[in-house]
Amino acid sequence: MTKILVATEKPFAAVAVDGIKKTITEAGFELVLLEKYTNPNDLVKAVAEVDALIIRSDKATKEVIEAGRNLKIIVRAGAGYDNIDLNAATAKGIVAMNTPGQNSNAVAELAMGMMVFMARGNFKGVSGSELKNKKLGIHAYGWVGKMVANIAKGFGMQVYAFDPFVEKSVIEKDGVNVVSSVEELYSTCQYISLHIPANEKTKKSINFDLISKMPKGATIVNTARKEVICEDSLKKMLAERPDFKYISDIAPDCHADLVSTYDGRYYSTPKKQGAETSEANINAGIAAAKQIVNFLKNGDRTYQVNK
Repeated sequence: MTKILVATEKPFAAVAVDGIKKTITEAGFELVLLEKYTNPNDLVKAVAEVDALIIRSDKATKEVIEAGRNLKIIVRAGAGYDNIDLNAATAKGIVAMNTPGQNSNAVAELAMGMMVFMARGNFKGVSGSELKNKKLGIHAYGWVGKMVANIAKGFGMQVYAFDPFVEKSVIEKDGVNVVSSVEELYSTCQYISLHIPANEKTKKSINFDLISKMPKGATIVNTARKEVICEDSLKKMLAERPDFKYISDIAPDCHADLVSTYDGRYYSTPKKQGAETSEANINAGIAAAKQIVNFLKNGDRTYQVNK
């Protein structure tokens, strides 16, 4: 029987697992669960005899992929997929997918909540500022960026976006201002919400030259990946611009230095939190299961990321 492994160091909610199991068993496949494992070798062993793999933030390394003798597809339940070794998957003819859009609202709401948190002095009773009439720049107008823009308009913010991969007319149709360059986005907006992936072109691309262009009262909200920020530039900006604030749901490597020096202007959640809602947990898990069933039964490769 075709076996589908759900390997989650941090498990899905029980209701999500029930939905995944229902989807898989109704298709005539078998569910294999590996939850709360602490040794990466447990995943290497578990993947050996399965046909498909669902992961969350777990790492599908080259070792894991090569151990999957029958492995045909890996689905990351979430938007980011930098925890899959795409080269190794491609070399073995394994399809890699993500589940775009399933976590988007959860991440978007968190990004807006972070803006309010920083604007209102970390809720410490000090005088803050309002988001209304402030300019917000969306850096990458994908699923999450689109939802952030929609929520921000409800706050009365003026929303701008830069994404060279999205047609200008698509963005403008949402009532969002399109800028022609990333430099224009940062020099225009007091708030920037990051939604770019971490790849060879974007890692450390948010540097001092870029962020120093931001107007007075600047705040960057990063619910993307820590690697896109140049940490030396972040430290320099915080040191040289007392008006600058940075908040993220994934701590930079220099977290200890920043939290002790820039209390009130720097904040990071203890763990990656963007998709940590019960709704996103259920949506992404069941979507991953459905995508695997559609691929194995119908050859559907709609969300393949290693084309």
